[in-house]
Amino acid sequence: MGQKDSVGTPATDRASVQKLRTRRHAQVLIIGGGINGVGTFRDLALQGVDVALVERGDYCQGASGASSHMIHGGIRYLENGEFRLVQESVTERNRLLRIAPHYVKPLQTTIPIFSTFSGVLAAPMRFLTHKQGKHTERGAFLIKLGLSMYDFFSRDGGTVPRHQFRGRKRALAELPRLHPGIKYAATYFDASVHNPERLTLDVLQDGEKAGGADSHARASNYVSLVSLGGSGTTGTTGTTGTTVQLRDELTGEVFDFTADVVVNTTGAWVDLTNEAMGAASSFMGGTKGSHIVLDHPELLAACNGREIFFEHTDGRIVLIYPMGDRVLVGTTDVDADMALDAVCTEAEIDYFFDLIGHVFPDIPVGRDQIVYSFAGVRPLPKHDATQPGFVSRDYRIERRAAAGGAVLSLVGGKWTTFRALAEHLSNDVLAELGRERRVSTAKLAIGGGAGFPDSEDGVQRWIKAHMSAGRDADRVTGLLTRYGTRAEEVIRFLDGPAAGEPDRLLRSTRELSTRELEFMAAHEQIGHLVDVLIRRTSLAFRGLVTGELLNEVADILSGPLGWDAARRATEISHAQEVLQRFHGVRVHSLVA
Repeated sequence: MGQKDSVGTPATDRASVQKLRTRRHAQVLIIGGGINGVGTFRDLALQGVDVALVERGDYCQGASGASSHMIHGGIRYLENGEFRLVQESVTERNRLLRIAPHYVKPLQTTIPIFSTFSGVLAAPMRFLTHKQGKHTERGAFLIKLGLSMYDFFSRDGGTVPRHQFRGRKRALAELPRLHPGIKYAATYFDASVHNPERLTLDVLQDGEKAGGADSHARASNYVSLVSLGGSGTTGTTGTTGTTVQLRDELTGEVFDFTADVVVNTTGAWVDLTNEAMGAASSFMGGTKGSHIVLDHPELLAACNGREIFFEHTDGRIVLIYPMGDRVLVGTTDVDADMALDAVCTEAEIDYFFDLIGHVFPDIPVGRDQIVYSFAGVRPLPKHDATQPGFVSRDYRIERRAAAGGAVLSLVGGKWTTFRALAEHLSNDVLAELGRERRVSTAKLAIGGGAGFPDSEDGVQRWIKAHMSAGRDADRVTGLLTRYGTRAEEVIRFLDGPAAGEPDRLLRSTRELSTRELEFMAAHEQIGHLVDVLIRRTSLAFRGLVTGELLNEVADILSGPLGWDAARRATEISHAQEVLQRFHGVRVHSLVA
């Protein structure tokens, strides 16, 4: 779940909602379209379960879309004693490098270290109490111990190299802009996901396609759960099970839906969703994490292709992370007020500038270099006096009986472990249904990761093979980056019979074409113009949204999505509001 959006009524019915209205009973109904809900949807669909999923906003719009873009084992969880979670995380990291190679890539990470034995006495207290106490910096001895344990947990994967330690002289030779007061630098490998929103879409579409033409799996964004029990406005489904009331957030239509098992994967909103179903809970205690994205060539060069991952002066673990030609900086960890929008504040921006100065003291950074900001609420369990940074990132599943069935609520969870978590949650659902698992997802390629080239030479051969008179290497590279090998499906659509004019690149960007936008409208459940800018592409993330782009994309989408002139104008205004309110981006519109 994410920010709630509603900007009027579309002129055409959405096929995704029609599937829910046509078949208004499922064995399982999943509420929440973040990565954990979508992963569970895919897993259950592959087991042949009749499963439906609804998301009140767009897929990956909430916490799943506000992550640090890392797929990592969680080295810092070792000092919390969460060894099971680290083991699972490292295993899943290595697995995702294999089954989702189009989006998940190895990430070289360097930790600058300013002391040798600092923190040795404080570490046991942190381990036992999960409280920071008086801050004591973690020195080289502790970090070396942690990385050695991390390598031990990674030993069976064989996917990434073991860590290395460097003294000051060699560290500064490799990263000369680092603070000259460092004593050591430790380098190890984790993994990154530069396109978490598109990976979520791939997982979703795998679920929708499971079972081929006979698949009953169906999902829709912009559909919310209103309450438990029938609405009384559309009749009953005529089947047994738990009845819930759903609402199409784009039309306002309300209808009933029944399921034998309801799965609540709404993240930080789990308690609110349970309250809507008449059984208030107090499982959650989410914390807000914010990030900024910088267009800063000097800082980008200083990182030398590595993530800089380190302890700030307050003990918080933070990061400076090169992503393409941009730099991601994060993250904060403060208790969240669910009544307020999750946005990056001015105080957090000051914090980010301070942490950059901690490791790159001679590189100036200004607010004019921020091209995008974002924040999300982590789906953490209620933690009372435990400091946010020490709250477990592990997960658990809470069950309660409901009229006609059962409700399972997911508490916790993190990006890296979504596949294993989905398998665990699906096993619990299968037990409720009295069914057996028939396939594992452990080695099953995700979406465009199937057949993805396993070397740079292979990538170049793939690109060359898909070039044409009207499609150069840059365009094919962009499609392969965005879709993985699913780009072949997109290319067939681009080259197919056009309803109107032949395919052409947009005037406002060379990264999109008219036919590709039509493909997204037909196959990727576009509800709003802003979905394309933030979650179907990375244009907003990289600060590339202009007034010209807003108008041009809105014009092209108006045909397939049935937007009249008023709706088109509303979509442009809505995109401007979302970008400014939630991401600190002001885009001036053009007169159409």
